[in-house]
Amino acid sequence: MLANEWIQQAAQCQREGRAFALVTVLRVQAPTSSKPGDKALVLVDGSIHGWIGGGCAQPAVLRTVRQALADGRARTVRISPSAEGSERDLGDVLEFGMACQSGGALELFVDPVLPDPLLAVFGNTPLARALVALAPHLGLRLAWIAPGLKDGESDGVQRLGKDVPDFVRERLPACDFAVVATQGQRDLQALRGALALQPRRLWFVASARKAGVLRESLIAGGADRAAVEAIIAPAGTPIQAHTPQEIALSVLAAVVAARRSGQASAAPQQAPTAPASAQATAIAASGCGS
Repeated sequence: MLANEWIQQAAQCQREGRAFALVTVLRVQAPTSSKPGDKALVLVDGSIHGWIGGGCAQPAVLRTVRQALADGRARTVRISPSAEGSERDLGDVLEFGMACQSGGALELFVDPVLPDPLLAVFGNTPLARALVALAPHLGLRLAWIAPGLKDGESDGVQRLGKDVPDFVRERLPACDFAVVATQGQRDLQALRGALALQPRRLWFVASARKAGVLRESLIAGGADRAAVEAIIAPAGTPIQAHTPQEIALSVLAAVVAARRSGQASAAPQQAPTAPASAQATAIAASGCGS
């Protein structure tokens, strides 16, 4: 095992969009096999890349890593000689007992590194292109789905040339958010493709009237009623937007709000009735008044 193996592993996890925790040794009380500054990258499956000491501390570290990856909060952990299985929450430090013959003690910092959320944009319209241009600057990974696009990845954007549900689901096994910005071009097909990804939030840039008609069509076609009713339309934060770039900013503001407020991890709910300004924004973006 290489002490700096975690560096290469971290780069690979970042490329693959996998969560991990970076565990750093802060303090030690001899005898221990680690020293301050030792580091390891730890995955949710329990695999450890790097060096933070022997096996006595690993159960407590793995348990803490799983907690940190679940809620995104960093933690300081103290592992000291005590009754096996004892645990105390000291506010800013979690203390675990370790019945290890060496008698040493460790204090470690567990820092979760979560992948950026994946946003799927459906459509090859001025609005969709504005979303694709702006989203990466907000810390969002991006998939762009529209007929005619060449499959592959460039500039960090994954492109899919079909919006067929099976095709999309096979290539995007997980999706955090989705925006359908088709503006009258294959609206229903794109909505089906977006629903197949089961995103935590799905926005449809259209008027409430148009969205209602398409919801009925989706449900009649066998789509899950709860998922269809959770589609947010009109989409976006009311900022009196008019141009595609302004409307993209409005929609992405809603995405950021969902991400930062913790709503992204909650079960989708039906969108509330949008104020008139938001409806006007959506109607302008859809390219029609229906």
